[in-house]
Amino acid sequence: MRQAVIVSYARTGLAKAGRGGFNNTSNMTILGAAIEHAVKRSGAAPAEIEDVVAGCVAAAGNVGRAAALLAGLPVTTSGVTIHRACSSGLNAIAVAAHHIVEEGASVMVGCGVDSISYQGGGGGGRDDRLTDMHPAFWMPMIETADIVAERYKLSREYQDEYSLQSQQLMAAAQAAGKFKDEIIPVKTRMKVVDKVTKEESLVDVVVDRDECNRPDTTLAGLAKLEPVRGAGKFITAGNASQLADGGAAVVLMEAKEAERRGLQPLGAFKGWAVAGCEPDEMGIGPVFAIPRLLARHGLKIDDIDLWELNEAFASQCLYSRDKLGIDPAKFNVNGGSIAIGHPFGMTGARLSGHILMEGKRRGAKHVVVSMCIGGGMGGAGLFEVY
Repeated sequence: MRQAVIVSYARTGLAKAGRGGFNNTSNMTILGAAIEHAVKRSGAAPAEIEDVVAGCVAAAGNVGRAAALLAGLPVTTSGVTIHRACSSGLNAIAVAAHHIVEEGASVMVGCGVDSISYQGGGGGGRDDRLTDMHPAFWMPMIETADIVAERYKLSREYQDEYSLQSQQLMAAAQAAGKFKDEIIPVKTRMKVVDKVTKEESLVDVVVDRDECNRPDTTLAGLAKLEPVRGAGKFITAGNASQLADGGAAVVLMEAKEAERRGLQPLGAFKGWAVAGCEPDEMGIGPVFAIPRLLARHGLKIDDIDLWELNEAFASQCLYSRDKLGIDPAKFNVNGGSIAIGHPFGMTGARLSGHILMEGKRRGAKHVVVSMCIGGGMGGAGLFEVY
């Protein structure tokens, strides 16, 4: 039986949207750098890459194909872009793995990117019939997070405490160098606006670290933040994921081919599942996707050694963790998107690469990546760590 294994991983640092090092860099440029380094780390020749599957929410055309060419892959390597909101990067890895297991491909790239500051939040028209059918479908995700907090009685204090922990865990991991083997340096030009004259200029910068986190965060500071949607609500700038720019890529290879080459894979992709839920509480999608994934593989919650559940908002993340009965000691152990940032299409690929590396450090075997998905869905991916 064929199996897809991950033989390499590389990502950029995450830069603050609008104000960071990638604020003048397109998503295809960012992703091209991640792909180039992931392929170099894999030992595979560029011409061996059959296809690049890219997840991207704010895509301008086929960013997968464009990034493949920018990465130095030959014109014979194809590329495609998929959009399943915040699970796009993980979904891209699942599609790449399918091509290896079911379609006979030998080497693929699964990746994700978003340059929110450069491209904006995406767009497109609306059909009023969908609004009539599901009025909450177009609801801003921050409002769905408030609904989850209120509906499932997740206090502001509980969310702020978790958000502080995310900042602390991420700061400790950064100080311990746990991200240094993931991040590749990217030279680019950053737009700078003079605060007084408002004049714009471009400066040369190197993005070589995550810059969104706030290690000096305190609980008192979080408590002072006003809810975005006004008094009586829950979601603040401190207990929600940060808008960020960045890209990540993994190279997948058929297991026997990796063995023939003498490679030591990071792990194997084992499965992927999605599930739907009410659009007005889209953040709890993992509660439905994770049990479906585990049931297909004969596993239970306690069989999973490490979890990465995207911190879109503290409310939905906490509800999903507590509802499923996940051990907090195995959950987002190096912090999450509240601290590190969340380029929508990139995060699933970043979480997948990171959980394999952290799983190796901890001696984990079965690990799961999951996230909520805009429009009322959840996605979950199962990996085995080598």
